[in-house]
Amino acid sequence: MKQAALDEVVRFADMFAAMGTESRVRIMQQLLSAHPDGMVVGEIQAALGLSGSNLSHHLEKLRNEGLIEVQREGTYLRCRANVEALQELLTFLYSECCTRSKAVNPRNILKARK
Repeated sequence: MKQAALDEVVRFADMFAAMGTESRVRIMQQLLSAHPDGMVVGEIQAALGLSGSNLSHHLEKLRNEGLIEVQREGTYLRCRANVEALQELLTFLYSECCTRSKAVNPRNILKARK
């Protein structure tokens, strides 16, 4: 395997690890449902009932792996899902499970979460 491909696998593994807790998956769900506007940190906190320090920890982990983008708006921090990074991650998964190995039928993916 070429170094670039190995680096990509490491990057995707880090992204999966960053989403490896219930709180972070719930944060991603909130931000994706608010796409493209995103949410300010206080809105995320109110929606999920997390303490400020706990939420800050989770947001930092997601930001460090490029899964969310954080922008200052005056005294607020607005968070948005990085849909480009998520698309890369999903493309990687899709190509591994449905194209190269055919382990999963692509039709099953499209109807799974309706």
